[in-house]
Amino acid sequence: MRFTGFGEYAIDFFDGLVADNSKPYWQEHQHVYRRDVREPMEALLAELAPEFGADFGEPKVFRPHRDVRFARDKRPYKTHCGGVIEAGRGGGAYYVEVGPAGLRVGGGCFHLAPDQLAAFRRAVDTDVHGRALAEIVDTLRGAGWTLAGDVLRSRPRGVSADHPRLDLLRHRSLYAIRTWEPNDTLHERACLTRVRRAWRALRPLNEWARDHVGLSELPRR
Repeated sequence: MRFTGFGEYAIDFFDGLVADNSKPYWQEHQHVYRRDVREPMEALLAELAPEFGADFGEPKVFRPHRDVRFARDKRPYKTHCGGVIEAGRGGGAYYVEVGPAGLRVGGGCFHLAPDQLAAFRRAVDTDVHGRALAEIVDTLRGAGWTLAGDVLRSRPRGVSADHPRLDLLRHRSLYAIRTWEPNDTLHERACLTRVRRAWRALRPLNEWARDHVGLSELPRR
């Protein structure tokens, strides 16, 4: 199916879900979710997969239900729809999301298992690979991206206080995100161009993660 934009009522659907995160609301509006959100997301990812999926795997749309087994927040449904192209968690990802905030795009190391975190820090500690990541991060920031992640308040054990890349070594995850508020582009084919351009800007970060972090060899919890 050719992507032509998210449906007219995509944002309205999520605004309603924020106000009434209940099974009755979901059941009454599930057809809107499928038509205006899920199917366009699947079409968007299908068109992007030939360019971005070669080294990162098949596209996936995340399930709309929240895992509330161990959560204090028992709301059953996510208030956004996310899609991703990744080989596995931590080793680089092309992410896209639609929700009340509009369109969000991201990439990098969203989750790092212990063996991945060790590999990340080893690479950052080296002059060649560490400087390369620092340059990638600086370029993204300069282009308007927000760099985020889980960050230690103190420095990692064994790292000197004057390490030139201490700010990066404090990260336990590292990713870049960018958001566009809801506008007409979200509902047009131009949204595909917006995501494609953003993912191309993220390619150096994802390829660095693929090459120097890779996939975890630990069992998935």
